[in-house]
Amino acid sequence: MQFELTASMMCANYGNLAQEVKALEEGGIDSFHIDIMDGRYVPNFAMSLNDMRYIAGAATKPLDVHLMIEHPNNHINLFLKNLRKGDTVYIHPEAEYHPSTTLQTIIDAGMVPGIAINPGTSVETVFEMLRIVKKVLVMSVNPGNAGQMYLPYVGKKITKLLALKEDMDFEMYWDGACSAERILEFAPKGMKGFVLGTTLLFGKDRPYGEILRDIRICGYEHSTDFIRRGRQQARCGYAKAVYQSWEQNDFIVLRGTLVLTPAD
Repeated sequence: MQFELTASMMCANYGNLAQEVKALEEGGIDSFHIDIMDGRYVPNFAMSLNDMRYIAGAATKPLDVHLMIEHPNNHINLFLKNLRKGDTVYIHPEAEYHPSTTLQTIIDAGMVPGIAINPGTSVETVFEMLRIVKKVLVMSVNPGNAGQMYLPYVGKKITKLLALKEDMDFEMYWDGACSAERILEFAPKGMKGFVLGTTLLFGKDRPYGEILRDIRICGYEHSTDFIRRGRQQARCGYAKAVYQSWEQNDFIVLRGTLVLTPAD
């Protein structure tokens, strides 16, 4: 099971952003997720155009720019001219009168077009745009803040999208409350990548490389049924694991380390 891991840079340490970018790249991050908020489409301000420009210049890995702004078509060229060809730009369809026009502008600039789908937005509402985009960012929390709780009803929407992605030629990415449980559940089903924030990656007092390695190794072992066979003790990177009730997905995250909780 292979999946991509992208760092939510709104959660990074801005006291030394250059070192954060370097450490994440050396640790094996696949891309950098840039949350742009205007205080109108969402009730918060987050990263700015200048933040995005700096990371684009400092990073060698791709950027995933998530525009949580009203009428993105009015400002889209400000962002596109500061990105590299092959970077991804997500818009929220509800934020624009004619989202397909904005998506075409992204395509014409050589970027990867994507849409972000809020928890309250139905698949049917965005169905035609699925034919245009290459990436779909599924929000498992309401946009605007880090550290929110997962909204479980989003799972049914993901099931619908997974059934469409091969025929309509798009990849799916997870954003919000991304825990070990979510990765182990949805990566085998076809979720291509996961945005990592405070739940798994940032603020854990561990090197990013160790954390990212643990996540990938646990995903690999899960996909090969190593975990399901119930072996009592193993190593999951540096994370100690106890394998007992795996049919119930009994695992938690403790102090940034993947920990599996035994049954009985």
